[in-house]
Amino acid sequence: MSSLPNSKGRDCMSKSSSLSNFYKLSPKDRLCFIKDFAGLTDEECALLQNSGSLPLDLADRMIENVVGAIPMPLGIGVNFLINNRDYLIPMAIEEPSVVAAASYAAKMVRDGGGFFTNSTPPIMIGQIQVVNVKDPHAARMRVIQAKEEILKKADEQDPVLISAGGGAKDLDAKVIHTTQGPMLIVELHVDCRDAMGPNAVNTMLEAVAPMVERITKGKVCLRIISNLATKRLVRACCTVPKEAVGGEEVVDGIVNAYAFAAADPYRAATHNKGIMNGIIAVTLATCNDHRAVEAGAHAYAVKDGRYTSLSAWEKNENGDLVGSIELPMAVGLIGGAVRTHPIAKITVKILGVKSANEFGEVLAAVGLAQNLGALRALAGEGIQRGHMSLHARNIAVAAGATGDLIDLVAEKMVQERKIRMDRAKELLDQQQKSGKT
Repeated sequence: MSSLPNSKGRDCMSKSSSLSNFYKLSPKDRLCFIKDFAGLTDEECALLQNSGSLPLDLADRMIENVVGAIPMPLGIGVNFLINNRDYLIPMAIEEPSVVAAASYAAKMVRDGGGFFTNSTPPIMIGQIQVVNVKDPHAARMRVIQAKEEILKKADEQDPVLISAGGGAKDLDAKVIHTTQGPMLIVELHVDCRDAMGPNAVNTMLEAVAPMVERITKGKVCLRIISNLATKRLVRACCTVPKEAVGGEEVVDGIVNAYAFAAADPYRAATHNKGIMNGIIAVTLATCNDHRAVEAGAHAYAVKDGRYTSLSAWEKNENGDLVGSIELPMAVGLIGGAVRTHPIAKITVKILGVKSANEFGEVLAAVGLAQNLGALRALAGEGIQRGHMSLHARNIAVAAGATGDLIDLVAEKMVQERKIRMDRAKELLDQQQKSGKT
């Protein structure tokens, strides 16, 4: 391929990213261009297009400008007992210790009877922005008075969703004050059933927008779902016997660590990141929209005006550890990549959930387990010990170690507390020279 169609005469070596009609090329031809642009080798190109369980033609239909696929390690979290039912948890993540920590925490929780969860109906909020309204407060009242008419129009857009028990369930409106003056925000509350919901909600918003304009005598601008799904909440709780977690001193350490996160946003950010380690790993494994889940979680953490912990940890009268979590969870089992990606279909089967609500509740339990695992490590032997042992293996592999040499080099680096690429190469060279393979 010497040039792209309509690329104004630029050839493959022009080093310009201004490309016309790149999307019209096949993945193979796109990669040809990228190969020359970035100086890729034949082996690197082969790795990019060796997509394994995700056929390249399917990947090309999922997103734009596809040139290949990137594999992600897929592990299984074990020991999870949720609402008296056993679950295996598929987790896709590149970070060491996450799967191990979740599994270990789930085992501790299991000693106390497991996790118990509940959730609200799968209601998503869609927003319509109305500007240039002369009487925004009066217009708000007119919108509310027309609620049944608006909901009826919304429901006409998705008879399948209605037949499943979902649909537009409520409507609200609010006046907000912005740098552009007052705006009227009309909010549609849609029960999305087992879907995450953006397509259904956005279609309804588009349909009712002209009606809203007529009622308010304003101009409708944005019509879009909100990822702050405060009406789609999941909750999980657990009791961990003090003996299982390492004694009452460790319980106190975990409660103190939680208190730190609850009071300080700098600590809360890392505390909540640990929660999301588990939740995002499962949403990735099932090809759900992890970006929406994470945005909603962090926005919910600041709902009271100050960023704080998503979880809470306490000590009960017996000295045992009690944990709980509540957060929005917009996930689905139908639509999007969940039903098209071959691995996602398998991971959902492994998970064994039958509804989006059940799925969300499992995610809440995973997040609480992940949080417990991290806090237990911090309050006990320290977070570095287990994490660095696994990280050392990655460094050893990157340095070129194979087979038994991976563990030999990793263990030596951990003992020395020098987990660095240069030290890994030195140790590997020593092992190879000594004949230990």
